[in-house]
Amino acid sequence: MDSEKKYDFIIIGAGPAGLFAAYELARLQKSLKIIIIDKGSEAMERKCPVSGNGSNCLNCSPCNIMCGVGGSGIFSDGILNLRHDVVGGDLSDFTGNDETSCRIVDYIEQAFLRFGAPKEIHGTDEGKIEKLSLKAMSAGIKFVRIRQRHLGSENTPRLIQKFADYLREKGIEIRTNTTVKDLAVKEKKCKGVVLENGDILRSEKTIFAPGRVGVGWVEEMVKKHNISAVHAPIDIGVRVEVPAIIMKSVIEVNRDPKFHIWTSKYEDFIRTFCTNHEGFVVKENYGNFIGVNGHSFTNKKSENTNFAFVVKTRLTEPLENTTTYAESIAKLATILGQGKPIIQRLGDLRRGRRSNIWRLKKSTFHPTLADVTPGNIAMALPHRILTDIIEGLDKLNEVIPGVATDSTFLYAPEIKYYAMKIGVDKNMQTNIKNLFAAGDGAGLSRDIVKASATGLLAVKGAMRTF
Repeated sequence: MDSEKKYDFIIIGAGPAGLFAAYELARLQKSLKIIIIDKGSEAMERKCPVSGNGSNCLNCSPCNIMCGVGGSGIFSDGILNLRHDVVGGDLSDFTGNDETSCRIVDYIEQAFLRFGAPKEIHGTDEGKIEKLSLKAMSAGIKFVRIRQRHLGSENTPRLIQKFADYLREKGIEIRTNTTVKDLAVKEKKCKGVVLENGDILRSEKTIFAPGRVGVGWVEEMVKKHNISAVHAPIDIGVRVEVPAIIMKSVIEVNRDPKFHIWTSKYEDFIRTFCTNHEGFVVKENYGNFIGVNGHSFTNKKSENTNFAFVVKTRLTEPLENTTTYAESIAKLATILGQGKPIIQRLGDLRRGRRSNIWRLKKSTFHPTLADVTPGNIAMALPHRILTDIIEGLDKLNEVIPGVATDSTFLYAPEIKYYAMKIGVDKNMQTNIKNLFAAGDGAGLSRDIVKASATGLLAVKGAMRTF
């Protein structure tokens, strides 16, 4: 039994934030006793709980419930957005200046390259960027200029396994398939964690980085231990699928083009992200409801391209809990889809009718996800969000002709949780002494690079408080 085992650092979560926290500790080359705990599996061992296939399964994505070492974001498509601001949050909010933030992004990029990230970089052709930016601006849309590296869904397990092997070589313990049930907090000080089997692991410092899958658990800990936090906005929308040829011209500018749109009717903010060129739409299983995501591979191609198209949603009193609101939408969509994502042609949505098998066949191309229920997403998504989606796609059609035809497929629900935003000081320490927060699950980041950066910053802050 490990009932009183003692560590210098306990890291909760083996996603980008947790891995880079450990990477920074390994770099310090001090005789520290460190453990990473994750309820998921090793990267190369990951199995889909629905099909039994490995992490390259196209019937559904690797289950977010058991995302494990590497986290869910890396295994969906693995896009590294090499910019310190705009996408996924602004690191300068934590560092205090742009120069330091840029250095951190460069440091993270070099680490990924060290473990096998592709050498190819996207988003550097100034002529193409300027042309697309002008076209977008003419339509009232902002195209975000950004350098990117595409890890690829089939390459990430090997990359992450190399990362984990390196950490182990440095003496860091990685314990997978292990659930942290509670934080060991006494008199507003974190003294370690309580595992599901009842064991207590003691620590000098604890880094709270459970990832997006830990959203519910984070809220539980916030309430139980009075951790300072606020509810963050949430993204609700659809995954759009079109023929790959329609997206080809923008993919040549950036592998994952980011468009920011403000609607005219409600002045809401919509964004595109997670573009999978010649990729596949996949089903995600969140346990009590389902969602959709996308994958793209280096060696396996489809004739379609898909991307997320989501509306940022904020709530005010009396209901401020955006997670509860989004889950209620996802659960309703799951009921209507009988446990499968809902698919609908854009033309049917415009005409206020559900899609069926016969109407799907009227499209000029075929969907990549077969495990779906043809239906009407207007039965699940709120009217305001649907109005934003239709208006947003019409605007985007001015930049990418053909993206808003009747044949365009919409899959629902596509929801991205940002969790409660944990309050931290300049050292990334919460109001609970010796408890430091990092990553998407703590609401402090929204992509791989920013999550990695907050992990690094949490370690730097923790070392300053020893």
